[in-house]
Amino acid sequence: MYFAAALLAVAIATEVFATASLPRAHGFTNPGWTAIVVGGYAVSIWLLTVVVKEIPVSVTYAIWAGLGTAAIAVVGVLFLDEPVNLAKVTAIAMIVAGVVLLNTQTSH
Repeated sequence: MYFAAALLAVAIATEVFATASLPRAHGFTNPGWTAIVVGGYAVSIWLLTVVVKEIPVSVTYAIWAGLGTAAIAVVGVLFLDEPVNLAKVTAIAMIVAGVVLLNTQTSH
């Protein structure tokens, strides 16, 4: 279970890095950054296929999507010069709360 959770964390980090690289891919016209984006998504999805052997797919996907979304919002603010406001902070907090609630209500 702990190994699957660690792989899920790597899948999230990989997906977030790939998503943060999207602006540099310039609409997939920059081959290097395009390879990073596509490769990152492929690795992340492959890791999810490994994780769902141990953690139910509904929980796996909710954590991956929720924490990935929250993380890329934070990365956008910290590193991609995106604006931050109360609505964005509240939305991120709600995503994280939803993931926590889902995990406390689901038996692994």
